[in-house]
Amino acid sequence: MTRGYGARLAAVAVAATLGVTGCSGGDEPPARPAPVAGGAAALPGPPPAGLALRPGPSGAPGAPAVTGALTDGSPVALADLWADRPVVLVFFTSWCTLCADRQAALSELARRHSDEVVLVGVATEDRPEDVQRYLREHRVDYPVVLDADGTIWRSYAVREPPAVVVVAKGGALLRGWPGGVDAATLDGELRRLVLAP
Repeated sequence: MTRGYGARLAAVAVAATLGVTGCSGGDEPPARPAPVAGGAAALPGPPPAGLALRPGPSGAPGAPAVTGALTDGSPVALADLWADRPVVLVFFTSWCTLCADRQAALSELARRHSDEVVLVGVATEDRPEDVQRYLREHRVDYPVVLDADGTIWRSYAVREPPAVVVVAKGGALLRGWPGGVDAATLDGELRRLVLAP
C-alpha cells in the first residue's frame, strides 16, 4: 500500500464516520410529536374550591347526556363535565367560514373562564386532519368531540354550523343559538345565567 493511498483511505473513513454521526443529532432524544389538539389533555381538572355558580332554574329541560370520542380517541361523557361546572357546546366544522370568523374570540373566552365554564367543541362532517388544522390555526385549547355520524348534532337539533348551547351545572339546558353567537354576547349570557356575581 502506498503512503498516498493509505492517507486517502484514512480520510474517506473519517468522512464516512462524520457523515454517520454528524447529522444524527448526537445524544439528543427524538422529538416528541405534539399532543393532539382537542384531546384528553384539554379536559379540565377539578373545579377550584369555592367556585360560585348560579343554580340551574327549576323546570328547565335536561340537556341530552350524550357521549363521544375526543380528537385523540378518548371517550367523554358530557354529563361528567357538567357535573362540576356549566358547559358550553360549540357546534362547528373546519369548513364553516362564520365559525372561523368567530373562533379567536371564542377561544379567548374559553381561556378567560376556564376555571368556571367548560367549552366543548363538537365537529361533524369533517376529516380529523382538517379539524386538527382548524384547532391549531385558531388556537382552540378546549376539548373537541368528533361527531362523525352526527348523533350529537341531532340530539341537540343542530342542522348546520355554527350553533352554541349553554348547559348549567347539573345538566339543565339553558339557552341555544342556531347560527351561533358572538363571544361578547355569550360572555354576557354566561354572567347572567351561570356565573355568580
